[in-house]
Amino acid sequence: MGRRTIRLEGDPVLRRRAARIERIDDEVRQLAEDLWETMRHAGGAGLAAPQIGVSRRLIVVEIDPEEDRTLAAPLRLRLVNPAITRSRGDSSDLEGCLSIPGLRGEVPRAARITVVATDLDDRPVRLDLAGWAGRIVQHEIDHLDGILYPDRMLPGSPLLPVLPAGSRPHRSRRG
Repeated sequence: MGRRTIRLEGDPVLRRRAARIERIDDEVRQLAEDLWETMRHAGGAGLAAPQIGVSRRLIVVEIDPEEDRTLAAPLRLRLVNPAITRSRGDSSDLEGCLSIPGLRGEVPRAARITVVATDLDDRPVRLDLAGWAGRIVQHEIDHLDGILYPDRMLPGSPLLPVLPAGSRPHRSRRG
């Protein structure tokens, strides 16, 4: 199928808990490839199946060591039924989302996480993640549970516009 349209805030699929994938087959592998192609075309670091209108528990993530100093090598993930089994510490940073274009916000999250999932070859995966990689995986798993990053922001925290380099930022309130 290839690249798909990214669903935007307000689409009901983004607020539903995605269904568990019971069997990894060619349809699931194609969905993963469609997610991958869509994410790369949009310039994202991660994407969840609900963001392309498919309410199934599948995420893709791509991060290079230049973006996350906790990584020794590029991280390229396609995770089926991912779940956070352990979280430690606190971290807060700005996040954006392909489903909420043009905005970003300060989001508190766990500093380190342990994630279990299945890969596309039906093998178990266990990852210990920190830094940007851990943040992105938490963000994408939230999508599988119908949670968008503004839901995680502290009450009263503003959404900020994403501005071109050299522009002067101004704050906008979450509505």
